[in-house]
Amino acid sequence: MHDTTALLVELGAVLLALGILGRIAWRFGFSPIPLYLLAGLAFGHGGLLPLAASEEFVATGAEIGVILLLLLLGLEYTAADLVGTLKTQYVSGVVDFLLNALPGAIAALLLGWGPVAAVALAGVTWISSSGVIAKVLGDLGRLGNRETPVILGILVLEDLSMAAYLPILTTLLAGVGLAGGSITVLVALGTVSIVLFVALRYGRWISRAVSSDSPEMLLLVVLGMTLLVAGIAQELQVSAAVGAFLVGIALSGEVAHGARNLLSPLRDLFAAVFFVFFGLSTDPAQIPPVLGIALALAVLTALTKVGTGWYAARRAGVGTAGRWRAGGTLVARGEFSIVIAGLAVGVEPRLGPLATAYVLILVILGPLAARFTEPIAKKLTTRRSKSTSASISVGG
Repeated sequence: MHDTTALLVELGAVLLALGILGRIAWRFGFSPIPLYLLAGLAFGHGGLLPLAASEEFVATGAEIGVILLLLLLGLEYTAADLVGTLKTQYVSGVVDFLLNALPGAIAALLLGWGPVAAVALAGVTWISSSGVIAKVLGDLGRLGNRETPVILGILVLEDLSMAAYLPILTTLLAGVGLAGGSITVLVALGTVSIVLFVALRYGRWISRAVSSDSPEMLLLVVLGMTLLVAGIAQELQVSAAVGAFLVGIALSGEVAHGARNLLSPLRDLFAAVFFVFFGLSTDPAQIPPVLGIALALAVLTALTKVGTGWYAARRAGVGTAGRWRAGGTLVARGEFSIVIAGLAVGVEPRLGPLATAYVLILVILGPLAARFTEPIAKKLTTRRSKSTSASISVGG
């Protein structure tokens, strides 16, 4: 078969399969991410249908998928939102980091994977899935709940932290020395600070310059600018994803709204390709040996996320039921965990299979935790109160 023909056949089959899987996920009301990962495992090395002709194309599409994920994430926030969240919820953000990043780092060190893999696995266990959580909040009708701003604040802090974390991880993975690494991190942090300042002061003018009445022109300008900035950022070892995120933050108002509408279908397409590519690069035979570790880590970090949400909501003055709902909603992990693992898989090959199993568990457990954490906590509290009252009565 001609190379181009084989590419079209393979790519068409993959996209058709993804469409069917996405429809199944939509039908049953859960995130399609685990199905995309499973599809990648089925198509990839060691799977049932290895891809040959389209693998390079899928790899490029996966990189674009990460860039679009971060761009659309940046478009959700304004610089003022980020600065306001930093001022009011930074303490909760620190607690979130300590409770959820440390288990991953400690697990990697106990497994003997070394400090660089420890930094990577810390990121995998730390960052909740904004996409899955946003969908869950909408599905459960909780967007107007009092705890929802707390949940969104935690997610904003995590997303903003990625602008500092990803350059640090990229530097460590590149094996740059202490001096070179420090310069790279300072450049990244300086770039983030400058972009936030410019977005606050001149965001309207930037958006006005990008704005266009033609959807085609707006799409081309925003996408072209994003890919250009992402490429320059990667050349500076700041991370292409961070560059895309900063472009999103710099745009606001009608331009951001229009760009979201135009780019969301592209984001969904290439993000699906990204998850498939991550599955392609993971040998299914490598998952069973790390499944027990992934399950233990998933259970532990589900509990620490519940604790994070409970603390953050309590600090914001939310009632007990809302605290439990906040904690349960934050459990899901997804796109960022896979992005981080994809960057670091070259340092520790077992990190990919572990992250795949970990995300598969928590992207399924997350919506269940969001729905049932508060009722379960209420039942346990009621039962404990009855037991305490009975003990007092007997003692009396």
